[in-house]
Amino acid sequence: MERRVSITDLKAMKKRGERIAMLTAYDYPSARMVEEAGVPIILVGDSLGMVVLGYDSTIPVTMDEMLHHVKAVVRGTRRAHVVADMPFMSYQAGPQDALRNAGRMLKEGGAQSVKLEGGQRTAEAVRLLVASGIPVMGHLGLTPQSVNQIGGYKVQGKTPAAAVKLVNDAVTLAEAGVYAIVLETIPAQLAKMVTEKVSVPTIGIGAGPHCDGQVQVFHDMLGLFADFVPKHAKRYARIGEVVVEAVSRYVDEVQEGDFPTDKESFFVDESAFSELTQLG
Repeated sequence: MERRVSITDLKAMKKRGERIAMLTAYDYPSARMVEEAGVPIILVGDSLGMVVLGYDSTIPVTMDEMLHHVKAVVRGTRRAHVVADMPFMSYQAGPQDALRNAGRMLKEGGAQSVKLEGGQRTAEAVRLLVASGIPVMGHLGLTPQSVNQIGGYKVQGKTPAAAVKLVNDAVTLAEAGVYAIVLETIPAQLAKMVTEKVSVPTIGIGAGPHCDGQVQVFHDMLGLFADFVPKHAKRYARIGEVVVEAVSRYVDEVQEGDFPTDKESFFVDESAFSELTQLG
């Protein structure tokens, strides 16, 4: 049986200076394709609320919705390390809530680790989860679950005070036992400082080139989500346009009577059909 990438493997990649490519996936077929392409770590992000479920933020996403998608991604992978995002209010109420819900992600969902947003305020929960055998990835900078508190999706850590706090939060998370930290939408210089300061891998998204790895949203990089394209997203393909074109051709062919043809139809031999018509 093929072994999954472990948190030990990911930490070793940082030590070797090997950059880590991380990508989101939210269902069985996308997870299979992402793993086949060689991605070692897959995030089942609560971003699915926006790019899959049509919410206007990640805040409405529930535990049951996350578990549904985590299970599908796990079924679609054999080697990739699967990280489950902890949705809003699944851990903010306290460490015991965090432990119970994170445990569900591993026990019911089959994930290998979970991700929590926040620095100092989540350190106690991180310590409890790690002590209980649940690997945790941290998340600092732009934390989408706090979008109402921080006033929108904007660059974080731009002032000296905010930068110092973020560095301190990163150190606190590393000391609490996280195996990696996502740095989202912060100045590249600050991401470089954090990456050099902590011993665990940093995974950037809109945080410049100096992190130990990068993460992107599956739908952003493939052009599957047209509602909004973040500055940090690079479109490697425009699959959405291909899908629309293909569906339009299908509609045209159905309306014009060009589909299905004999190639897509089933037939019996004439004698058998003759018997069928007599029975009718």
